Amino acid sequence: MPSAAAPKRPVGPQAEPTPAGGVHLKPHLTAFEGSLASLETAPLAVVVDLVRSGRARTRPELVTASGLSRKIVTQRVEQALDAGLLAEDGLAPSSGGRQPRLLRFRADAGYVYAALLGASEMRVAVADLDGRLIEDVHEDWSVENGPDETMARVRRHFEHLARKTRLGRPWAIGVGVPGPVDFSTGRLVAPPIMPGWDGFSVRSWLRDHYDAPVWVDNDVNLMALGEWTRGAEPDGRDMLFMKVGTGVGAGLVVRGRLLRGQRGAAGDIGHTHITDDPAKICRCGRPGCLEAVASGWALLIELTERAAESPAFSSAIRRRGHLVLADVGAAVVAGDDLAREVAGRTARTIATVAANLVNFCNPGTLVLGGGVLRTGRYFLDVFREVVLQRVTDLAGQDLEIRAASMNHMEGVTGAALLAIEHLFSPTTLPRWVEDASPLGHAADLQRLSNAFA
Repeated sequence: MPSAAAPKRPVGPQAEPTPAGGVHLKPHLTAFEGSLASLETAPLAVVVDLVRSGRARTRPELVTASGLSRKIVTQRVEQALDAGLLAEDGLAPSSGGRQPRLLRFRADAGYVYAALLGASEMRVAVADLDGRLIEDVHEDWSVENGPDETMARVRRHFEHLARKTRLGRPWAIGVGVPGPVDFSTGRLVAPPIMPGWDGFSVRSWLRDHYDAPVWVDNDVNLMALGEWTRGAEPDGRDMLFMKVGTGVGAGLVVRGRLLRGQRGAAGDIGHTHITDDPAKICRCGRPGCLEAVASGWALLIELTERAAESPAFSSAIRRRGHLVLADVGAAVVAGDDLAREVAGRTARTIATVAANLVNFCNPGTLVLGGGVLRTGRYFLDVFREVVLQRVTDLAGQDLEIRAASMNHMEGVTGAALLAIEHLFSPTTLPRWVEDASPLGHAADLQRLSNAFA
């Protein structure tokens, strides 16, 4: 019979890892079946997760939901209470006997830092252990400023938010970047729109300044994660998230798992080949990519060249010297003919790619996000019409197509959730729970998390 204390030894190979590229948003007990960990390390993570997710609020409910014995549940609840991760919170209604005590997850036991870097902006936040943003800051910023200057800027925002909130050191850090990431190392790999970032490790840079584990992912993956978890009316259905802004990308959540592929390159649809026109050269250097035809930066090039056809764009160039994507959004909303022509063509092109993806992976929900939402409903309406015309009958049945619902906060929320889910995984939680904090365990937690990342 296991003791109430979490084991000090590594979980080791007996624990079943998550499939390559996966992040379990809601760990399931079946992942622990048939292993020694199911008797020692897993129950603690299961008990905490069931309370954290709201699926169980009392000890009897934990016994029912987990399938664990009453004795093991009692031991693990006491362990979580001692660690400050759970708290007792009054009495539940009686079902015929003594009233059971309510349990709640202590979201304020610690905090995480989160940052989402885009091509031309960044958002930085402090979140509690439920992933709720406590404070955040947004800044227009180009990643072309380079990795060291950009990361120094992120750190200044972290320090500003720490002073403003008067919170302690972060338990973990989650970061999203607009380029391909080797998830196991947090290192960028040949990012087309991030000159000077190739081979740069965001994780290593932050670990030089914070004693906290760091997880780094592509920005669209984190948008998908945030929207699936905290977006409008979450229903647990598979979700394909498509971001259309300066670049184009996608993220896919299947059965509560974010899919990254073997090395983290899944969803990089901006470099799907769609035309043989040799004049359409992408920023990655290859001809014919989707981004070379239908991204925000491609639109700005075309609209700048044709600005004389539009009073709105001519005025913007006289005033500022160049166009920005906000000009395009405003012109579409205002009914500018040139803006609607180009935006409509772009929507149809991207919708064609989206329909092919829907036919392949058959999501229940297709979400459109990114700066394109600043065009009002026009782009989304064209996009939805074309997708529904081109998907198969079966893939289109009950397919929900909608705009992202979190007012551009889904990405930074996803960054916070990424860090939190790794902190509380059945592999990492037992390594720090006896100390009631992951502080001082960063290297160990990072190593363990890589085993299933």
